[in-house]
Amino acid sequence: MKTSAEIRKGAIPDPSSIHLKNLEGKVALVTGAGQNIGQAVAIRLAEAGAKVVVNGRSREKLDDTVKMIEAAGGKAHAISADVSDHRAVEEMIKEANSTFGDIDISVSNVGRRLHKPFEEITIQDWDESIRINLSAAYYIAHYVVPQMKANGWGRIIHVSGYDGFTGHLLNRAYNIAAKSGLHGFSKAIAGELGPYGITANTLVPGAIDTDRDWSQYPNADVDKKRQTIPVRRWGHVDDLAYGALYLCTTGSFVNGQALHLNGGEFMF
Repeated sequence: MKTSAEIRKGAIPDPSSIHLKNLEGKVALVTGAGQNIGQAVAIRLAEAGAKVVVNGRSREKLDDTVKMIEAAGGKAHAISADVSDHRAVEEMIKEANSTFGDIDISVSNVGRRLHKPFEEITIQDWDESIRINLSAAYYIAHYVVPQMKANGWGRIIHVSGYDGFTGHLLNRAYNIAAKSGLHGFSKAIAGELGPYGITANTLVPGAIDTDRDWSQYPNADVDKKRQTIPVRRWGHVDDLAYGALYLCTTGSFVNGQALHLNGGEFMF
């Protein structure tokens, strides 16, 4: 019998098939970069020439990301900070600026999901979800947009979730509210900032094979899920990373959009 990992495995993106401009001289900030999607995005941006500031809560994981980038010849700097705290974000941006200069690319990749029926959601749950899933993106944009405007170029990318488009039956009311707000925020600033050479978009992942605990998913369930995806494979973190890279390079005419990367599982 195949293992869950074997069932999920499929062809992953081939970077040689993608024409990319050089990000040499650009500075990128990637949050949630200690693992999974955020780590993959940071690595690919660095490979394209950007100097990358990686953020997350675990300094050990961030240091691992920095080591991987530097081992490949890139430049990276780790800053452990809670981006749901605007004061911490301000200090993080100051440190990033003193290390590499103005921020040109911002990739917000933090989120919190807790399954609870609506009537069990506390005020604290709600406030925390909004801070992490929505306000953190605003705090970062608040501090980096002036730098992008001054330089006449910027890329703002928010990693979101399909729940904000589809809704969900399984106890995700506050998560859906925050993700929907993130999509709206991205569109709003895209309209305002476009004239200054700044684009704002969201990346919307589908079923992505990450290092989550798969023990709760029997092989049959994993395979059943794969069969609902038209391309018949789970997504890879590099699917998202190359999506971000596209928006930062050849996708300069894409603005105010949600780039759905789900293998056709959901079609909008």
